[in-house]
Amino acid sequence: MSLLAELRSSVSAVKPGRTTMRNYDLLLGVAVSALLLFGLIMVFSASIALADGPKYANLGRYYFALRHAIYIAVGVFLFFLTLTVPMSFWEKYAFRIFLLAMLLLVLVLVPFIGKEVNGASRWLPIGPINFQPSEFMKVAMLLFAADYTVRKQKYMQDFIRGFMPMALALIVVATLLLLEPDLGALMVTVSIAVGILFLGGINLGLFVFAIGALVVLFVSMIIFAPWRLGRIMAYLEPFHESNVQSSAYQLVHSLIAIGRGEWFGVGLGSSIEKLHYLPEAHTDFIMAVVGEELGFVGIFLVVVLFFIIVKKSFDIGRSAIAMDREFNGLVAQGVGVWFGVQAFINLGVCLGLLPTKGLTLPLVSYGGSSIVMNLIAVAMLMRVDYEVRQMMRGRHVNKESKRSY
Repeated sequence: MSLLAELRSSVSAVKPGRTTMRNYDLLLGVAVSALLLFGLIMVFSASIALADGPKYANLGRYYFALRHAIYIAVGVFLFFLTLTVPMSFWEKYAFRIFLLAMLLLVLVLVPFIGKEVNGASRWLPIGPINFQPSEFMKVAMLLFAADYTVRKQKYMQDFIRGFMPMALALIVVATLLLLEPDLGALMVTVSIAVGILFLGGINLGLFVFAIGALVVLFVSMIIFAPWRLGRIMAYLEPFHESNVQSSAYQLVHSLIAIGRGEWFGVGLGSSIEKLHYLPEAHTDFIMAVVGEELGFVGIFLVVVLFFIIVKKSFDIGRSAIAMDREFNGLVAQGVGVWFGVQAFINLGVCLGLLPTKGLTLPLVSYGGSSIVMNLIAVAMLMRVDYEVRQMMRGRHVNKESKRSY
């Protein structure tokens, strides 16, 4: 009887270990939730004074914060909806989603369909909201590049059959994004595609060639666009008397805000630069307000949270690939590339490490399309993790048969 009792106790000690493994990564969920909540607080803080100026005089003091909360609510709803969709669905329809995204990029350029703001046609008005197709293209490129890499795996060392089709697709997407123009979205979209191709095992020579071609492309766009060249010159000497009140105005006030914050900041809600000195304080330059109000500590904590998301993305991706789910793994790692590159560019711009470029901070900055697409991407990442955990339990997860196109 004592032996039977001992066996029962040993089984009960093992069984919880198998059944209590979560269906999700707790640390990843905490990091994403923390950034969402932090972003809502900082958008509220950065935008509350905008109603005092003439541009937003007809809007309430809580206009942007309330809209941001609504965007988060919509994003969370779509997050849970996406979480129920198996990755095999996204693999099956990746190419069609990519074609839909390109169609939307075309529509945004059509007069009387796309909405133009400050000389840029980047939005499609849908009732009371403005949808930004370039944000949807990031998700579409994430899926398409992962699917393409899996389908063409045996041609990854071949220039014609492996590299050229993706290069042509990127050229079409780049052309459409430059016609808007939206150089920031182009940089992130290309980074997602190139990053996934690299992780998928593209020939190193082709990868170096692609990077070189992109460098030449971006340099050419800067040289042949006087206003972009002006931004570069202002970035090099932001405090020059000819730049302070013109091309480098945003950068100068961003640096002043971060400088005022020092180590621990001037206190939440106490920013001076957000009082109509720093343009786009609640969108592209929200980290400047974070730096002023919460100091170096606030910026550091945001960086740590993004580091967790990026690291978890690559860890989950490696686990999926190890279980013969290459598409799932590349999608997960692509999310890490997306969030890592975009966060790096946004923070680099605010700190004066990179030339000024309008690009939101994922999960934090104000922007409906951005928040919603960020949460859909996170849902795909967590779905990959969920399927990996199910396979670890020995449960069968459907996998689409490989196709070619």
